[in-house]
Amino acid sequence: MARIQDTLGAATLDSGSTSAATRQDETIGQAAFDQHLDERPQEQQASAGPSDPSESDEVEDRLDAVNQQPDLKLVVISNRIASFDPNQPQTGGLAAALEPVVERSGAVWIGSSEIGGDGIERPLPLVPTGAGHVARLDLPAADHPGYYRGYSNSTLWPALHSLPDRMSGSEEDYGSYRRINDFIARAAFDVRDRDAFWVHDYHLLPLGADLNDLGIERPTGFFLHTPWPTPDMIERVPNHRELMKLMLKYDLLGFQTNRDLNNFLACLRTHFGLESKDGVVTTERGQTRLQKFPIGIDPKQFAEYLAADLSPAEGEKVSSLLQNFQGAKFAIGVDRLDYTKGIDKRVQALNELLTKEPQSISLLQIAPSSRADVEEYQNYKEDVENAINHVNADHGTDEWRPIHYTNDSFSQAALARLYRAAKIGVLTPLRDGMNLVAKEYVAAQDPKDPGVLVLSKFAGAAEDFNEDEALLVDPNHPKEIAAAISKAANMPLEERVRRWRSMMDKIESYTIHDWSADYLRELDKSRITIPADQFHHLGLGWTNEAQMPLYQNYAAAVTAYNDIDPADAALKEAAYADVKSAFVALAAPLKHTQDRLWDLPAPTASRDGHRG
Repeated sequence: MARIQDTLGAATLDSGSTSAATRQDETIGQAAFDQHLDERPQEQQASAGPSDPSESDEVEDRLDAVNQQPDLKLVVISNRIASFDPNQPQTGGLAAALEPVVERSGAVWIGSSEIGGDGIERPLPLVPTGAGHVARLDLPAADHPGYYRGYSNSTLWPALHSLPDRMSGSEEDYGSYRRINDFIARAAFDVRDRDAFWVHDYHLLPLGADLNDLGIERPTGFFLHTPWPTPDMIERVPNHRELMKLMLKYDLLGFQTNRDLNNFLACLRTHFGLESKDGVVTTERGQTRLQKFPIGIDPKQFAEYLAADLSPAEGEKVSSLLQNFQGAKFAIGVDRLDYTKGIDKRVQALNELLTKEPQSISLLQIAPSSRADVEEYQNYKEDVENAINHVNADHGTDEWRPIHYTNDSFSQAALARLYRAAKIGVLTPLRDGMNLVAKEYVAAQDPKDPGVLVLSKFAGAAEDFNEDEALLVDPNHPKEIAAAISKAANMPLEERVRRWRSMMDKIESYTIHDWSADYLRELDKSRITIPADQFHHLGLGWTNEAQMPLYQNYAAAVTAYNDIDPADAALKEAAYADVKSAFVALAAPLKHTQDRLWDLPAPTASRDGHRG
């Protein structure tokens, strides 16, 4: 704690000398400012999602864009950290998404060690991993149950997935949730001088505000991997207004889909009367940008998984599973054993199908246990297993079993083999942020004889894959799922290839690397590119590129003014009026930036040879 207070005290002294500089007189030339903008490379607008595969050069352009992503010294923060072992099962979509980002970019990744700690502040335990580092924190044991099992997973998780009947928790949970976030923020203080902070998922909604309170004024972005619900659903969450206000302390909020983004904007309108303009929400704190960034996968890496050798033990486990089907057609579902995944409805759908079409299809359901210490999950596991036993008893024979079910976890290489062997992928969550398994299933298919994807229309992936590609279903209606499985099982080869090719083009054109590059380019716009003392008479603190869309108009007016012969007084006066008008327009979006404290960049040479 002392190191944080000492550093903040020094920062306060520095800020006093800095603010005096902003009171100097300003000249119309703005030479150093203009020079800085002219020399700055032009930014590309972040993509809204998968590219149009009909444009032949699009993939090459996107690969070039990925290679040109900002050279940020990044800090990534999430509740869970990946294992960084390709032979170990992935622990979820978030870990799968962030592992390549950290390994390739040299980022620092901070998260939980999943070991209870005493809450005492210690130096950040950085361990090299690829080009980056990871720091696994022992989160305070006293608050962890209320933070993780309580507020995060018994309150927020069901609410974000629009399942209010699953919500529970105590009044004390929110306090634990806030204290754990504060603990993580204080740990991150050790890397406060890095360029930007990228925070992930619902466990850490208020973390950006906690970083800000500690005086960490680097750009902070947040990405939500889950859905975001409607206004009437979010108001069921205790302290929802405070949480949303804290989220607006981030510079950039990223969502998986347009639906989630629009729901969040609707919540701001309903609960705060706030409107957005061009994806920007302005509050007394400043400006927060909101944008869609749909996560992809790495199809090249997935192809490598198909060719990779399995360990003897896992190879035997995969062979044993596939022998159950003896070359017959089967469907596959791969989900954490979570009530949001709709596994129970999927089992009901198979029951419906086998009643009409006996022994027409089998299902391999892989469902690794999740949050097994939570009663809600224990009950769901029992419900699913009872339903599976019922279907197997009603429709199975001594030689044939309809549903093969396992709670085992598998490596990505093993899953790739199982995906390819299955002629139907059935991913029918009740709600899902994206569902990367759907994309992995498509990527694993044989191009000459691909399987068919049956997908919930409430999964984020359904915004990428249309009804001419995947078979989209309502996951709450087992009969609809059953009809789709039957259609998939009998689909002609030509149609399967056409559907698969279209989905695969999208997967290849917008990968996990495009996702991270797009997000980081957008977050980079929150970095300070022009010091505010170039606008002396504003006196409004620092500003940045993203908050100055009208600068070009102002710069053009200044150039026009300077190009006029001083002897032409009337024309000079009219041009000066244009400069003032453009400056007023430029100043408007800066009015809420006065509380943003930033370090001065090194002086730059101006056009006339003087120092800026």
